[in-house]
Amino acid sequence: MAQREQKTSPCWGFLTVVEHEQFGLFGGYLLLNTNGRPLEFHCTAPVKPNRAQQILYGPTLEPYLYGEHIGQSLLAKASQIPLAIFTDLRAMLAVREYATQPVAWAIPENNPGLRIAATPTADKLLQPQIAELLNFSCAGQSLAVWPDRYEDQNTLQAVAKEFELALDLQEPFGRIRGAIEEAQKLSAKAA
Repeated sequence: MAQREQKTSPCWGFLTVVEHEQFGLFGGYLLLNTNGRPLEFHCTAPVKPNRAQQILYGPTLEPYLYGEHIGQSLLAKASQIPLAIFTDLRAMLAVREYATQPVAWAIPENNPGLRIAATPTADKLLQPQIAELLNFSCAGQSLAVWPDRYEDQNTLQAVAKEFELALDLQEPFGRIRGAIEEAQKLSAKAA
């Protein structure tokens, strides 16, 4: 099988998972140029782990589903190679194993639409998750990477400076959720 040729125009990748109560998990990957315009969008069919998978994978189920199963397949579909990939889900950092570019968790500050909201209760849950990661600020936003990928911090800060990263890193995830919701509506009408 011939490999697809990937382009290298400067762009940023945004990768997330949206949970649907009935169907399961939908992955979404949006590539934006450095001005914030969409270049590509890819989403997955729903993934719903069965009870046996939930038992067998235990606490490793989310990193497996998000990073290996959903994230890896979305990265393979893209024709653009982004400067960096951002996610709003900590478990999605597992995709770093399958990416050649830095992957960072854009830590939400106060967004009730995210799974980890910035409430006092959630802060208690969020702090241990952040503590085991390498945290830093980039373009005025809080990011985290795996400690064994410490070079990602320097790479991210360098490309953010070179390409004048000025995007609100949480905003593209709202676009992804909206696009997946629209795709679900269209699929429901077609059925």
